[in-house]
Amino acid sequence: MNKALHYLPISKLAEKIRSRQLSPVELTEAYLERIDNLQPKLSAFVTVTKDQALTAARQADSEIRKGYYRGPMHGVGFALKDNFDSAGVESTACSELFRGRIPSEDSTVTARLQKAGGILLGKTTMSELAMVGAPGFGAEARNPWNTAHAPGWSSSGSGVAVAAGMCAAAMGTDSGGSVRFPASANGIVGMIATYGRVSRHGIIPLTGAIDYAGPLTRTVYDTSTILQTISGYDPKDAATIAATAPNFAATLKDGVRGLRLGVVTNDQADVNPEIINTVNIAIRDLESQGATLVDIELPFLEHAHIACSIIYLTEGYNLYHDALRHNPEKIGSVFRLYGNLGALFSATDYIQAQRLRSAMKKAMVTVYRQVDALALPVTTSPAIDLKSFDPLILSNHSRSGSAELFNLTGGTALSVPCGFSNNGLPIGLQLAARPFDESTLLQVAYTYEENNKWVDQHPSI
Repeated sequence: MNKALHYLPISKLAEKIRSRQLSPVELTEAYLERIDNLQPKLSAFVTVTKDQALTAARQADSEIRKGYYRGPMHGVGFALKDNFDSAGVESTACSELFRGRIPSEDSTVTARLQKAGGILLGKTTMSELAMVGAPGFGAEARNPWNTAHAPGWSSSGSGVAVAAGMCAAAMGTDSGGSVRFPASANGIVGMIATYGRVSRHGIIPLTGAIDYAGPLTRTVYDTSTILQTISGYDPKDAATIAATAPNFAATLKDGVRGLRLGVVTNDQADVNPEIINTVNIAIRDLESQGATLVDIELPFLEHAHIACSIIYLTEGYNLYHDALRHNPEKIGSVFRLYGNLGALFSATDYIQAQRLRSAMKKAMVTVYRQVDALALPVTTSPAIDLKSFDPLILSNHSRSGSAELFNLTGGTALSVPCGFSNNGLPIGLQLAARPFDESTLLQVAYTYEENNKWVDQHPSI
């Protein structure tokens, strides 16, 4: 596949497809060739939907030639984390528990992307049942910047596939950072919108209370495109909001002059100095473009990981307790470990965690009276060496309590590339904004991205 083509963002691909300089069939064949070439090294996909993709591409090509152009996703290849249902395609959440499970109905996100003309290229490798670590079967995805290092869990294959040019965009899920972590680890953009903005119908869950579905893309503009496509009320997901989504791209180019950017000062414990320095440089860049910096302490940050863990472990155990008890051989060691931990929490523990979550939400309202957006690290370190991963040592996960805080409080957050470690691994800048203000969040991220062009850096894979 032509390198100039496979790293093109959706915005550029759409221009070429609409003007018929590039056909959906040509692009799809190129992605499939790229997947075929890189899959043995990266293991980004668990299922490749070659025949289905080529059929959809031919249909898209026919429609466009007849003047029926659906929009920027028309004819563009995307991938789905393996916990998104796709009719007629095995959807397993990379667990033996669901091997052979072929849904008859698309998830709402799948359906909306395909209605927009997107071409499903396949299902991506993920941590088993969206917990952490390796899939329950098959090979673990590998970071394309250095295959000895972690791909960012749990939407690992989605992050790898986009970063390596195997698709233009991919979907992930996030219950405490699992879209933002692989975005940071792979040098791409990953975002969760406000809780309720995007339907979770047809997604194999980890929890109910803090699961989000979010896009991983090459650029901030592409993120706004995907978010526009998948947002909206869904009667099949009671948590979705009835409000119409704004035009997320409308204010992207408005800059940050006059915006108050909260610099989080209490998220630096155990954070690698390389991460701190790189993120601080990114924050100063936004200040140089007109943002006013305001020092902010995030409330309850030291308790975020505890509260988040109690909620997702308890809910995860209740979802999968029958399998954990009666079919443990179908569940991998990491999920067995964490899943069974959920049995140790009492109803009182769970209620207390939810009470703390409510207090966090109220406290964040006060924070957002002082600032328009927040800036801080995504993770505590660059992607770790896979050999050093130990599920019992949380510091080895390179995760950050702040990422979980945004899941707990229902706001919107993203990771945008902001540089590299000394050994060439990507580092992400985490930005966050108040609920229902994705437009400001994307505006800040776009301003930073345009002034720094990390998007032009690609792994030499």
